[in-house]
Amino acid sequence: MSRYLRRKTLARVAGRRTFAGLICLTVFVLSGCTVGPKYVRPSAEVPADYKEAGNWKPAQPRDALSKGKWWEIYQDPQLNTLEDRISVSNQNLKIAQAQFTQARAALKISRSGLFPTVTGNASAARLQQSQNRPLFNNSTAKTNYSDYTITADASYEADIWGRVRRTVEASRSEEQASAADLASVELSLHAELAFDYFGLRGLDAQMALLSSTVVSYEKALELTQNRYHGGLASAVEVAQAQTILETTRALATDVEVQRAAFEHAIAVLIGQPPSTFSLPAVPLTTLPPSIPPGLPSDLLERRPDIAAAERRVQEANARIGIARAAYFPLLTLSGSGGFESAAITTLIQGPSGLWSVGGAAVETLFDAGRRRGVSDQAIAAREQFVANYRQTVLSAFQEVEDNLAALRILEEEAKTEDAAVAAAQRSLALSENRYRGGVTSYLEVTVAQSAALSDEVTAVNIRTRRMTSSVLLIKAIGGGWNVSQIPRV
Repeated sequence: MSRYLRRKTLARVAGRRTFAGLICLTVFVLSGCTVGPKYVRPSAEVPADYKEAGNWKPAQPRDALSKGKWWEIYQDPQLNTLEDRISVSNQNLKIAQAQFTQARAALKISRSGLFPTVTGNASAARLQQSQNRPLFNNSTAKTNYSDYTITADASYEADIWGRVRRTVEASRSEEQASAADLASVELSLHAELAFDYFGLRGLDAQMALLSSTVVSYEKALELTQNRYHGGLASAVEVAQAQTILETTRALATDVEVQRAAFEHAIAVLIGQPPSTFSLPAVPLTTLPPSIPPGLPSDLLERRPDIAAAERRVQEANARIGIARAAYFPLLTLSGSGGFESAAITTLIQGPSGLWSVGGAAVETLFDAGRRRGVSDQAIAAREQFVANYRQTVLSAFQEVEDNLAALRILEEEAKTEDAAVAAAQRSLALSENRYRGGVTSYLEVTVAQSAALSDEVTAVNIRTRRMTSSVLLIKAIGGGWNVSQIPRV
C-alpha cells in the first residue's frame, strides 16, 4: 500500500473516531438535562403538641412501641399467638404483598430503559430465484444460493431530556408507596385483630357478669316463691322476680350472638374458616397500658399511610417531567454487526463481516394540543396528590386526638362508674334486707336489681372501650413503624 493510501486510510479512521467521540460527548453532556420541576416535599400544618398531651402520662420507657410487635405491650399470650398468625395466613395481607412485588417488578422494567437493548439473530437459508424476474442476467446471476448470517443489533434511547430517568423516579416512588401501603395494611389488620379480641374478651366479662346475676336472680325467685306459698308475698311479686330473671337470660343470649360474630371475624383475620375456630371464654380484667403518643412532627415519619401519600406526590411530580420531555426530540442510537456468507465454512471470517451505526431523531411537529393536555393533566394530578397528602396528615392528627381524649375521658368515667356500681350494690343489699323483713314490696328489689346490673354492665363496657381505644391510639401513631423501613432503591 502506498503512503498516500495509508495516510488516507488513517485520516478516514481518525475522522470516524472523532465523529463518534463528538456524538458520545454530546449525548453525555445533554443527558444531564432533565426537564420538569424539582421535587420538594409538600408542606403540611403540624401543631407543636397534641391538645390532649397536657393531661397525658408518658410511658416509661419512652420506646415502648419501638419494636414491630406492638401488641406485646398488652402481655397477653393468646393475643400474641393470634397476631403472629396474621403475617402467615391473612389473605388481604397476601394481596398487598403481591401488589408490592408488582411495583418492584415495574421499577426493574423502568430501569431497563437506562441501558441499550441488544438482540442476536442467526439464520440459514437456501434460496431459488426466478429466472423470469426483471433485469435477470442469465450469464452472471445465480438462480439458487445459500445465505448464512449471524448478527447482533443494539439500540439505545439517549436520555437527553431525562424522560427515562423521570420514569425510573416515578416507578421508584410508586414502589416505595406500595411498600408503605403494605405496612399500612399490615398495621390495620393487626389493629383490627386486637380490637376484635378485646371486644370478645369484654363480652366474656359481660357473660360472666350475667351468668352470676342469673344465679342470684334464680335464688331471689325461689325466695319469693317460698314467701308466696307461705302467704307472705303476692303473685305479682313472683311475676316481677320471674320477669327480671328471664330478661337477664335474654341479655345473656344476645351477648352470645355478639361474641360469635367477633370470634368469626378473628378466624377470618388469621385465615381460618370460622367453623373450625373457637376461643375459650376469658373475661377481660386488664387495664390499658400507658402509650406514648410522641410529638405531632413524629407522626409524619411514623404513619405508613402518610409516607405512601408523600411518595405518590413525588411520583406525580416525576410524571410532569415525563410529560414535558415529549416537547423535545427523541434521539435513538442504533448499531448492528455480524457475519454473512454464502458458505458456512467462510461465515466467521474477516471478509464476511458487516456492521452499521446510525442514529435517528424524531420530533412531533403537530399533535393538536395532545402534549399540552398530557402536561396539564400531570400538573393537576400532582395538585390532587398534594391535597390528598395534607388531608391524610390532618386525619392522622384527628385520630390521635380522638383516642387520646377517649382514653382520658373513659378513665375518669370508669372511676365514676365504679362508685356508681358500689352505690348500686349497697342499695340492692338494703332493698333485699328490707324485703326479707317485710318492710317493702319486691318492686323495690327489682328496681335496685336493674340499676345494679345496668351499672355493672356499663362498667364492663367502659373497660372494653378503654382497651379498644388504646389499640386505636397505637394504630393512629403508626404502631412502632418508621419511614426508615421504606426500601431505598
